[in-house]
Amino acid sequence: MNQPVRPPAPAAARPSRVVLVGYGPVGARFVEGLLPAVAAGSMTLTVLGAEAEDAYNRVLVGEYAVGRTGRQRLEITDTAAARAAGVTIRTAEAAVAVDRYRQRVRTGAGDHVPYDRLVLATGSRANVPRLGGLEGVGRVPSAPPDATGDLDRGRAVRPRGVVTLRDLRDAETVREVVGTRGRVVVLGAGVLGMEIALAVRDVGAEVSVVHTGETPMAGTLDRDGGRMLARAARRAGVEVHAHAVAESVSLRQTGSGAQFRGLVCADGTFVGGDLLLLSCGVRPRTELAEAAGLDTEFGILVEPDLRCWGDPDVFAVGDCAQVAAPGDRGPDGRVGGAPSGLLAPGWRQAEALASRLVAEAEGRSPVDRGPAPRRPHVVMVKASGVDVVAGGTVDVDPWDEAVDGAREVSQWLDPARGRYVRTVARDGVLDGFVAVGAPRAGAELTLLLERGAELPEDPGVVLRLDSAHEATVSSGPDDPAATVCWCNGVPAGTVTEAAAAGAVTVEDVGRATRAGTGCGGCRGRIAELLSCAAGAQAGTTHGHDHPDPVLAPA
Repeated sequence: MNQPVRPPAPAAARPSRVVLVGYGPVGARFVEGLLPAVAAGSMTLTVLGAEAEDAYNRVLVGEYAVGRTGRQRLEITDTAAARAAGVTIRTAEAAVAVDRYRQRVRTGAGDHVPYDRLVLATGSRANVPRLGGLEGVGRVPSAPPDATGDLDRGRAVRPRGVVTLRDLRDAETVREVVGTRGRVVVLGAGVLGMEIALAVRDVGAEVSVVHTGETPMAGTLDRDGGRMLARAARRAGVEVHAHAVAESVSLRQTGSGAQFRGLVCADGTFVGGDLLLLSCGVRPRTELAEAAGLDTEFGILVEPDLRCWGDPDVFAVGDCAQVAAPGDRGPDGRVGGAPSGLLAPGWRQAEALASRLVAEAEGRSPVDRGPAPRRPHVVMVKASGVDVVAGGTVDVDPWDEAVDGAREVSQWLDPARGRYVRTVARDGVLDGFVAVGAPRAGAELTLLLERGAELPEDPGVVLRLDSAHEATVSSGPDDPAATVCWCNGVPAGTVTEAAAAGAVTVEDVGRATRAGTGCGGCRGRIAELLSCAAGAQAGTTHGHDHPDPVLAPA
């Protein structure tokens, strides 16, 4: 039952008190949005972060784990500057209870922090499957919010060599194994599982991927696209075990406790290794909200303005927030949907909410931005030598006569060269696509999907774009409106303007525009734009591989 909620107090002379629970990437972006108001004295901000570290970019933890990037690149905010502006940041201090009637948060240290506005950015935690040998290692659903250890790592001691790669501690474990060229076993073949497997192999360590389905990334790719990805992974040296149901882990006892030695599958297959990396999805952290009597489904239920259902003073953003209107509850009482689980929407939520709270604290009417513009869901696999990008609706059977007649499916399959492209159009407008081993087609289709544009009359022009003998692109400049950094919504024109203003490196562009500071998948594209800008300034012409949206047959 919901706790009674005290009616909002009338505006007082004191500054508005904002408390943020969670200091991850989304929480850090929210803090940045409030800094001017905190520095001006119109509000106070207290941040409670359960981890001992300052906010860092979790999306790049895998890159750090395999040694491709340093710890410094994971930094995404200036905590010292925030503290200097007046923000109180308390790391290694978890929020364990929310008293909505008295409007205060109790911390694990026993302190009570009062609030006028509470923002939950608690994120998500990794799922740990129920395997023999890992009993009690995963999340304990019945654990109260103050049992933070039980909630995150379970009541049993996790065997050495078993990680979920959600934090820096796990990343250090992976670095040790990869650095000694040990063997890594990845359980799960989603986007993150395949990315880390390909990265581990690329730096020279052995790796096996174990998954239950027929093809990897089955939730993102169609069957042929998944098969092409599996072939590309095997060619890269990744051992792939499909249709494999993990049943238990085999452990060996050492002087320092149990150590992972292999994964046992239901059919008797044994996949040996030095480290087991669990990539089995995530679940939003909702325990604090549930204990406070807030409405939850898969995530914390918030209205489109990010206010929690039933409490106008509590908000949620990022991986823990499930956006839905109260009227969306179905006859069975359930609410469909889930948090986006992506960094870009979380950052947009943080920025919008910060703007709203600053306006309220300064006595201004918040600007109604309206619903966020719908952005197509595009997934890219960041892997050296394996190009995979997909977006929109892709799993449509071209032979199914029951499919809407307005839909048209086109495919180009070239297994010998590792290329596969599929497009799905509705009334001529691109509705979804898959591109494996076809970076030029992938870049072009991403742009068309983002714009809601029509495919060429002959879709084969796009399908065969990576074959120089089949199609060419016009030599015009890149469209300045084309999105380069999807995490921060930065278009190519903004990157070019930064270059004209003196940006020379990708890091320079990141400091000026935030482009390239999210997942990092656009850093190569930014480097190309910088190269083109430098060539233009020098009076020379530089070609590049990314196509202009205007296509013409060869």
